[in-house]
Amino acid sequence: MSLAVLALSLTGGAKAQTYPDRPVRIIVPIGPGGAYDIIGRLLANKLTEQTGQAFFVENRTGGGTLVGTQAAATAPADGYTLVVGGLSNIVFNFALYQKVPYEPDDFVPVALVYTFPYVMAARNDLPQKDLAEIVSYGRQSPGKLTVAHPGSGTGQQIVAAAFMKLTATTIVEVPYRSTQAAYPDLMAGRVDLLFDSVTAALPYITARKVRGIALLAPQRYSKVPDLPTMAEAGVPGLGIESWIGLFAPARTPPEILGRLRQETRIAAAELKQQFEKGGGALMQLPVAETDKFIKSEFDSWTKVIRDAGIRLD
Repeated sequence: MSLAVLALSLTGGAKAQTYPDRPVRIIVPIGPGGAYDIIGRLLANKLTEQTGQAFFVENRTGGGTLVGTQAAATAPADGYTLVVGGLSNIVFNFALYQKVPYEPDDFVPVALVYTFPYVMAARNDLPQKDLAEIVSYGRQSPGKLTVAHPGSGTGQQIVAAAFMKLTATTIVEVPYRSTQAAYPDLMAGRVDLLFDSVTAALPYITARKVRGIALLAPQRYSKVPDLPTMAEAGVPGLGIESWIGLFAPARTPPEILGRLRQETRIAAAELKQQFEKGGGALMQLPVAETDKFIKSEFDSWTKVIRDAGIRLD
């Protein structure tokens, strides 16, 4: 028996030492340009440098975040397919849809690495100059304003729906293939509003290609100090700190998962300044705390979404 246990432990150690011995796919379940994609590519580049093996991003869009996430859930649990996960695909979908093509326990977290707020942006020539005017117009002229988002079930769509529920406004939703695809129309004035991660929106706001309206965060951000928070602008209760990490299929061997966790934590720590430059912050929790945090987020956001009556089926 002891020889058998020793043989198994040696085999596991060998797997960890040789992993990865071929390219590793990181599925991003939304189109290029959003926070999931940006963080996924930063991690892929760092992990490639650290391991000497290619980590590459594959954008799998469709059904909000459902298609790409399902593809990762059904992939072999061998460490060679990972998925970028966050509130949208790991939490929101289970409250938004009656039937989701994967289960919460189909995944195990490798690491949560990045936390960030959302921001409300508007076309530069929008007549309404601030949040109070936008809310007033959205109530008095229902259906006259439009808001872009990258599909049902995405964080951007949920934030927009929560905003409308909280402010009793009616705004027409305009879905796009990705947030990146929405920005040309926002800059050209063909759509009025967009809720997006500060990571993706900040370059457009600082370059004055779009107008920042309010930050969905507890406090102002130093890179755009004139941008008020939602609470300061008159809409309390809509502060959303989102998060992003890497997830693996649940039955990934523990020795491979351990190697992935070690390498991802190193990569994330080296990306700290880039994370902050992009408007977010490094997030590093112990494994046990990560599981508790995700469970807490699942419970609290499921209640928020269901209490607000937001459904996508």
